[in-house]
Parts: sequence; structure tokens; C-alpha cells
Amino acid sequence: MKQWFKGAGVLLLIILFAANVGLAQDKGSKREKFGADKRHENVAKLKVETGDKKFRWKMVMPWTKGLLFYDLAVHFCDTVRLASGGRLDIKPFSAGELVPAMEVFDAVGKGSFEVGHDWPGYWQGKNEAFITFGSVPYGLDAELYNIWLYERGGLDMMQELYGRYGLFALPGGQVGQEMGLASNKEAKKMEDFKGMKIRTAGWYMDILNCLGASAVALPGGEIYLSLQTGVLDAGEFSSPAINWPMGFDEITKFIIQPGVHQPACQCAVFFNKKKYDELSDDLKWILDTAAKETQLWSYSWINNLNAEAIRKFKEKVKIIKMDDAAIIEFAKISHAYLEEKKGQNPDVKKILESQDLLKKDFADWRESRRGVSAWPYEDFIGGKLYE
Repeated sequence: MKQWFKGAGVLLLIILFAANVGLAQDKGSKREKFGADKRHENVAKLKVETGDKKFRWKMVMPWTKGLLFYDLAVHFCDTVRLASGGRLDIKPFSAGELVPAMEVFDAVGKGSFEVGHDWPGYWQGKNEAFITFGSVPYGLDAELYNIWLYERGGLDMMQELYGRYGLFALPGGQVGQEMGLASNKEAKKMEDFKGMKIRTAGWYMDILNCLGASAVALPGGEIYLSLQTGVLDAGEFSSPAINWPMGFDEITKFIIQPGVHQPACQCAVFFNKKKYDELSDDLKWILDTAAKETQLWSYSWINNLNAEAIRKFKEKVKIIKMDDAAIIEFAKISHAYLEEKKGQNPDVKKILESQDLLKKDFADWRESRRGVSAWPYEDFIGGKLYE
């Protein structure tokens, strides 16, 4: 009898537990699901039949074979060929092989070639808004660029702008924050930058000139000689891994950090729209997937190399950091400059306001997660908590 009561008691506990779980589930079910993968609805509409037709395309770009940007473009082409089983084969050509570097945009738009790769800011002369898809001083970092492009309508804005020129665009590589200035002058304070002859590009060139510097947009291949001969006091090009082969440490004394001009550097792959439209749904999806794979891989690949490259730079030059006051003042001047640009160009206004809204919306999560950074254990317990 005692055994029977014991068994009945256990059974009663199980029944009560199940009932409580059911009540909890019923109570929780009143709240709607948080988030959804919108892609599923689009995928359901696609025709996934494959055909025998093969496409042989050519890609042109502003990169020489010595630059890691060239490798990003090649990686994308390889992924497309493999994923399509050879049905879509894109052959990459470096700058100057088929068309001069700064003519690739027009060449693809006219249909002379099917595909191009770029840093969108190169097409600033066509529309200032192209810079916003490449990098903005004090703008989005790599994490936020990905969120903005894929989740906050950034890609739609990119495709609309490229579409005005007969092109269809996809993100084509994210390499993260760029290195600051390779310099022969030690500049930490705002006044130190006045009169400095600096190579840069995009909006940062104008911002530096507002500070009293003398900034110019020289081609990357001319930076080394210009620094060596004193034509330039300082110059920037890209991330540590991309800068290292360029040898700036051989002819400069300092690296001025951080790279406030480009918290992230975003590339794009773009297609002649008419040629793109000829593809089947499954090949278009392969292009989209290959672009996302390149986006993921490039950030990991470049930043792993950056870790090694910056150690190499530290062995040769002194890495210095701008004073906090200078960084803040740079931000104020950059903000005033960008507000002026927004007033001049409605595309710039629309895109920058979208990016700024994401930064605001993300601020609570960024603040909440602070204090857990991946420093080495010894550094972390020594008090280095924040990045």
C-alpha cells in the first residue's frame, strides 16, 4: 500500500508539472513570434529548374593583381563557377588588361563586359551617394554595414542607385576598418594636421582640407614614391594587410591611428542589367549566394591577415593614436561636412539618414554588451575591458 501511495504521488507531481508547462506555453503563446526569415516567401516563388545553357562572362575591375582586392573579385568568380557546376563562368581581368581602372563602371554599363568589381566611392563623380556604399567617415562599421545592407534596406538603395546606370549590384567584399595614416610627421592634436600634405580619397579628403591640411587623391601606385620624395607627408590606402605589401613602413616613421575615415570598407560586384536579366532564377540566386559567401569570407580572411600585418608594421614604425579631443573634433567637423552634403544631394540625405537611424537603434545593444571583449586573458583581468 505504501508503495502504491508513493507511485501515485509521483504521478500526481508529473501531471501537475505538465499542466504548469502547458499553462506557461499558453501564456507565452499570446506574444507573437519575434522575427522571421523573409527570404522563404521569395524562394517559394522561384523556378529552380536548371538548364544546359552556359554563360561565359568577363569581369573587369580597378585592381591590379598585387592587391588583395583583386583576390576578393577572383574568389567571387570561383564560387559562382563551382556553385553553378560551370554553367556560369566569370573570368576576372585586372586593371588595364581590358579596360583602364576608372572606366570599368561605364564599360559594364554599356555592355562591353558583363561584370565589374569596385569600391563604390570611386564613382563619386557620377553621384556623391556612391561613397555611402563604400565607407563614411565615422560611419558604419563592418557589423552595421552587413545589418544595414541585408536587414535595413541598404541593398535596395544600392541596387536602385546602380540601376540608374544600367547595372545590378550586390555586396562584394567587406574588409573592415582601414589603417590610419602612414606618416613622416607625428600628428596627435588637431593643430598638427594643419599644412600636412596627405593622400586620401572620398569625403575624407575634403574634411582634411577643412582642417587646413593639403589633401589630394593620388592613385595607390603613386603613394610610395610621393612619400619617399616628400611630395606627401602622409597617406592612407587601405587595411594593414593591403598596405603591408606597398612598403609604406620603408619610407615613413609613424602610423597615425585610428582610421576614422573608414570604420569599414565595403566593396561591390555589379552586372550589366540586361545580361543579368537573361539568367535563370537559380543562376541569379547563385550570384546572390556567392556574393554573401564572399562578404563573409573576405572579412575573416583580411582581418586575420591584418593581425599579422600590424605586428609587422609595429616592428618598423611607431604606431601613435590621435588624442581623444582630436578624434572628437574630427567627428564634429565630419558631421558638419556630411550635413552639408545631405542638403546638396537627396540621395545622400536618404542613405545617410538610414545609416544614422541604424546606429541609434543599435546603441542600446552596443552599450548593453560592453565589457566583454576578446582581449587575451592577461589583458582582460588587468583591466582592459573595452574595445
